[in-house]
Amino acid sequence: MSLTSHPVIFEKIGPVGVLTMQYAPHNLVGHDLCSSLLAALERSENSGCRALVLKSGLRHFSAGADLALFEDRGARLDAELNPVGVLDAFSQCRLPIVASVHGMALGGGFELALACDFIIAGASAKFGLVEVTLGLHPLMGGIQRVIDRAGEARGKEIVMLGRRHDAATLEKWGVINRVVPDAQLQESSLLIAQELANGPTVAHGATKRLANVFLASGMHAADAAMKDIQKPIFASTDLVRGLDAFKAAGPGNAVFEGN
Repeated sequence: MSLTSHPVIFEKIGPVGVLTMQYAPHNLVGHDLCSSLLAALERSENSGCRALVLKSGLRHFSAGADLALFEDRGARLDAELNPVGVLDAFSQCRLPIVASVHGMALGGGFELALACDFIIAGASAKFGLVEVTLGLHPLMGGIQRVIDRAGEARGKEIVMLGRRHDAATLEKWGVINRVVPDAQLQESSLLIAQELANGPTVAHGATKRLANVFLASGMHAADAAMKDIQKPIFASTDLVRGLDAFKAAGPGNAVFEGN
């Protein structure tokens, strides 16, 4: 099944939804790509997916934003793209999202990867928040997300110097989760997504929600929100499956179904 007329192809592989960006030539981030991504996210949730992979079918993951968005003193950015809406869609999606990055992930492309829950990169991949070279700074949440992952000092270095970084360096800095050989990128990304998809989907969704509260409002707010956020877990059938499997055979033997 696919959305071949769109800049993003949707494919379901078992419980994993694979979203492949194919917006030639370089998956430039703008209205067309982001609209198609939002539609694919919605379709994924409505198709029974339990985890997602975001990847590129082109030479690069994404070479950055469509420069036309920066004209008219930012008016086109808000009117045509709505960065906050895109970020909210990734954040509020109840499914774990794995970014599978090869080639270049620059500017808005890097920001799309940062909006995902996990980043897996091929060894030759290069990343950069390079907006400073245009007299800008990242406009799609990259500043706060890279600081959240790497800390203030490294985050400011990445943003304000505008350099391109290899995947191994960003793994060491805590920005990306894992670096794998280029030839193993697709397989490794899918395996991680399948592991997530085979887990307790309701609990994963609650984890994302609680993390969002903590990042937005801090530890006290997250502690206060735990009880309500955890209610769906205690109502889930997967919790029953997990407890029954533990009693019967010990930890790690549950087969979850995502409900």
